[in-house]
Amino acid sequence: MPSYSYRIVNVFAESTFGGNPLCVFEDARGMDDATMQALALQFNLSETTFVLPSGQATAAVRIFTPGYEMRFAGHPTLGTAHVVRDLAGTGDALTLAFKAGVVPVTAQADRWTLTAPHAGAPKTAPAGLADAEMASLLGLAAEDLAASPMWVDTGADQLLVPLRTPDAVRRAQPDSGRLDRWPQSSLGRKTAYVFAFDPARPGQVLARYFFTKQGGGVSEDPGTGSACANLGGWLLATGHALPAHYEVDQGEQVDRRCRLDLTVTAEGAIRVGGRVIELARGTVTI
Repeated sequence: MPSYSYRIVNVFAESTFGGNPLCVFEDARGMDDATMQALALQFNLSETTFVLPSGQATAAVRIFTPGYEMRFAGHPTLGTAHVVRDLAGTGDALTLAFKAGVVPVTAQADRWTLTAPHAGAPKTAPAGLADAEMASLLGLAAEDLAASPMWVDTGADQLLVPLRTPDAVRRAQPDSGRLDRWPQSSLGRKTAYVFAFDPARPGQVLARYFFTKQGGGVSEDPGTGSACANLGGWLLATGHALPAHYEVDQGEQVDRRCRLDLTVTAEGAIRVGGRVIELARGTVTI
């Protein structure tokens, strides 16, 4: 029976038990899609990644949630890069091939930064619901919105909901009884990334990311790199002054504090970074 080694790392972590946990299988050769999906369900983290050889990058990576495969995601990119560097001895610059494209990743010690796999202007689209209804689905009033919600895609499309104040971000409470009204992404997912710029702390953003769970209900992700990249896309789409740099705080309400560093260059490149801490190693025998 084959055995597969894995590592558990925390991404966007400023402390040992902070950040967003990730399981990384070091060498997934010999696994079929069903096995990868079953292992992702077994570990039941928001994502599990599987490292494979690549002819166009340092490594190829596949990302699975407990219910489906993803084309790209932020914290799996950074966490997997941390493991690949250790395995391959590549130094602090490498590339990872995802279904969404090849993503360059760099490091300074254990702080990793990715460049989002978008080319040119980010893809955007209206939310598909009236502002008041979208706010209501999040347990908020229309007056809490700073602008109309918008779909943004810099690698994985998500619904971005700008709010006026950090207090509104903290008050957000999705209505799980009306999930049938939530707009769906191109991949059939129902998500919402709510955020606000903090006037008391220039350069700071408070964010939360909600997503629907298998079997119903809404869960909250502690640190979402792809949504942070889409915040960079939102800055581009709304004509924000460039270059721009923000520290994004996420995970406060689920006791998994995350710090994400967001930079949008003058040329429009979107970079997302954070610290990765390895927590555990093990093997699975199948």
